[in-house]
This record gives sequence, structure tokens and C-alpha cells, in this order.
Amino acid sequence: MTKSELVARIVALNPHLLTSDAERLVNTVFNEIATALQEGGRVELRGFGAFSVRHRDARIGRNPRTGKTVSVEPKTIPFFKAGKRLKARLNESKKA
Repeated sequence: MTKSELVARIVALNPHLLTSDAERLVNTVFNEIATALQEGGRVELRGFGAFSVRHRDARIGRNPRTGKTVSVEPKTIPFFKAGKRLKARLNESKKA
């Protein structure tokens, strides 16, 4: 699902909302999650999951085309851990 499909789905489920309002709502939620992660925080949405940041150390990598070794800089990456209810919901259909 793309962001525009999410906005359309929100508008379909909430006909009293304008598309621009739903789009602003989705953008605000995404921006707040990104801001919290950028500040080193953690965002937990109960039943859905938690967003956090992980730090990767510098390392020596290998260019797959040439086989040449390259230095990879340290970096911070976003990480998502699914919540218990989300995992259960995804596995419901497999039990039937």
C-alpha cells in the first residue's frame, strides 16, 4: 500500500474527512515518527509495533561487482519490531 492508497482508504472509511485533511493527518503521523527517531527516541504503537533506531559500526565491505574492498561508514538505521497482536493477526489465516 502506498501513502496515497492509505489516504484514499482513510477517506473511504471516514466520508466526513476531506482528502486534504486525511493527507495532512498521514503526513503529520509519519513526520512525528521520523522526528522522534531522528532525536534518538522510540515510538511504540501498542498492538502494532515499535519503531527504534539501531547503530551500525564502520566496517570493511566488498564491492560485489569488482570484489574490491571498500570502507563503509558508521550509520544509524530505522528498525521496526512487530507487536504481538500484529503478529497474531498475520498468522490467523494460516491456522484455518
